[in-house]
Amino acid sequence: MTSRKEGPSGLVIVDKPGGLTSHGVVSRLRRLAGTRRVGHAGTLDPMATGVLVIGVEKATRLLGHLALTEKEYTATIRLGQATVTDDAEGEVTETASAAGVTREAVDAGIAALTGPIQQVPSKVSAIKVGGVRSYTRVREGEEFELPARPVTVSSFTVQDLRAEGDTLDLDVTVVCSSGTYIRALARDLGAGLGVGGHLTALRRTRVGPYTLSAAHTLPQLEETFAFLPIAEAAAAAFPRWDADADQSRLLAHGVRITLPPLPPGPNAVFDPDGRLLALVEEHAGQAKILAGFAP
Repeated sequence: MTSRKEGPSGLVIVDKPGGLTSHGVVSRLRRLAGTRRVGHAGTLDPMATGVLVIGVEKATRLLGHLALTEKEYTATIRLGQATVTDDAEGEVTETASAAGVTREAVDAGIAALTGPIQQVPSKVSAIKVGGVRSYTRVREGEEFELPARPVTVSSFTVQDLRAEGDTLDLDVTVVCSSGTYIRALARDLGAGLGVGGHLTALRRTRVGPYTLSAAHTLPQLEETFAFLPIAEAAAAAFPRWDADADQSRLLAHGVRITLPPLPPGPNAVFDPDGRLLALVEEHAGQAKILAGFAP
């Protein structure tokens, strides 16, 4: 029995189109890369567009660590209507005129949702409740509550404000921690203003260091399958440590070696030839290997 020949490892930065699930993008990339070892770092809703980070082959081991990085979005929030999904894909459940909502009230509502906050995720999220996806329970008509969890909204800024009859549309930019639901920000802003709110457009413009300027559309990838080699991807996303030959040999064999002073969290370790060896973090003064990439 012969083993499968592994192809190149790296990250593909995709500009996801609207109407396609993140899993749908992964399926397309599996065909283009000729491997099933493909995954993504952080789901985007079907309605959403923008940066979706895809890992191919060994780079799939980076994804769990990349998923924890800061993200940036542009979005449109409609005040005056609440929906069952907290976005435009769901049925409108409540309406109230937002004609009297002032800019000062909007700014105060946004300020209350900025910084470290406790956020209740949208019920149509992929969070599991008793082993079942939350969105599945919603579809089955179950009544349940999701617990709030801590997230950080570093910035939440209104770029434009437009009155549309009894509704008010806000174009916003949001920089936030992993796990923040922009739909929930729209819902909570509308609830705080007493008029309801939901998301009508969402575009992710950045995941960690990866921005739209580095992203490729699916038609572009069909034409030319472009990816960021794994060493470049790791160097862009994590602090770098260049190990010497002896350190590299020991790390390649999984040995916990003594570390020089390194930043907290994952660090990318490279051998003298510039090859990515591992992601490590400090544990009691030694290198705890989070993911290995040695041949």
